Amino acid sequence: MISDTTTTQKFNTFSPYYTQNNGAVYLGDSLELIKFIDDNSINLILTSPPFALTRKKEYGNESADKYVEWFLPFAYEFKRVLTDNGSFVLDLGGAYLSGNPVRSIYQYELLVKLCKEVGFFLAQEFYHYNPARLPTPAEWVTIRRIRVKDSVNVVWWLSKTPNPKADNRKILKPYSQSMKQLLKTGYKAKKRPSGHDISDKFQKDNQGAIPPNLLEIANTESNSAYLRRCKAAGIRTHPARFPQGFAEFFIKFLTDEDDMVLDPFAGSNTTGFVAETLQRRWISFEINEDYLVGSRYRFSQ
Repeated sequence: MISDTTTTQKFNTFSPYYTQNNGAVYLGDSLELIKFIDDNSINLILTSPPFALTRKKEYGNESADKYVEWFLPFAYEFKRVLTDNGSFVLDLGGAYLSGNPVRSIYQYELLVKLCKEVGFFLAQEFYHYNPARLPTPAEWVTIRRIRVKDSVNVVWWLSKTPNPKADNRKILKPYSQSMKQLLKTGYKAKKRPSGHDISDKFQKDNQGAIPPNLLEIANTESNSAYLRRCKAAGIRTHPARFPQGFAEFFIKFLTDEDDMVLDPFAGSNTTGFVAETLQRRWISFEINEDYLVGSRYRFSQ
């Protein structure tokens, strides 16, 4: 169960759809449910809401021209419930304008509103690259051949104050072979042609390399326990899941054990599952019961 006493008491108005040791999932409109969360009580909001796509999808989505207006009421609530050192990570896919091979700029319009109007700070932008994404939209990419495959989502890492909790030592990547060789053989300190002064501190073994803000994580889940169990039970899976590695990256980077993580657009509840695995407390909201039925199978043994 959720261990924050006040939050738990407020949520007792509702019955959780299901619970785990560290968290619970609730069925309903997240804009209403979030009003029962205390101010300054959430350490990380990690979510991928329905994108502003040209065509309507089964999971529901607003059009690009209405998206910012639709999202802002959620944003004010997100800012209210975040701790002062908390983070809000928002994964957004792009969209083309209807009938034309030109892009909507709704993601950037939303970012400006989140910072200038709601009062968030942009801690850093990330780019989620999925090399396995299909070549869409077919009209422009595979039929007319006038655009290339769109394989990147923008990810806005926003914060309530300029100094959110973060530690990149928790998400170090394995060193490349060339870096391992450099650590073994040594490096002569000197200035590079760019003017950067590479000191002998460059040779220090920090147990891994600092990752870039380009996250290459393929979304190729095809035989996971979640999919197998849903298929066996005849349960419909969520069609737009983000990979577990994506949630793991930000939960490790921006929280500590026992911190509270919220996903207000949970879908198949990847965020809750990863938070549970990493010993974080968590709350998830989802308005579509079909997706929550399937999400149980992430946790089933």
